[in-house]
Amino acid sequence: MKNTEGKTNMTISIDHVVMTVKDINKSISFYSGVLDMKLVEFISSSDSTRRKSLKFGNQKINLHEAVNPFKPHANNPMPGSLDICFISNKALDEWILTFTKYNIDIEDGPVLKTGANGPIKSIYVRDPDQNLIEISNMV
Repeated sequence: MKNTEGKTNMTISIDHVVMTVKDINKSISFYSGVLDMKLVEFISSSDSTRRKSLKFGNQKINLHEAVNPFKPHANNPMPGSLDICFISNKALDEWILTFTKYNIDIEDGPVLKTGANGPIKSIYVRDPDQNLIEISNMV
């Protein structure tokens, strides 16, 4: 892949992101129960702390509680500041039924957007910390 100056770019991908949460159990319930991510507990290799993450595909979200974030962390870790888009193979109509089942309001959509790899159709919901969660299908 070439950048705008014609030079070859290094290929990188996201391994994980860290999400700061108010109530770790409510977040686990939403992401594992509603979005079907797998809860994984692990021991940190740097400080032997027991940690929790949500695994999906080849990525994961590490969970930090706002009252006790693990170090190092973002400069201003705050619950509710995340805006993230997930690409799904599950049809948006099925997601709408899932969110209805769990009494989760759809804030917007379905609406056409531009994703990293082309057009997507998206719906938007909020997690327990009011993070904006976009669920999308490739068009």
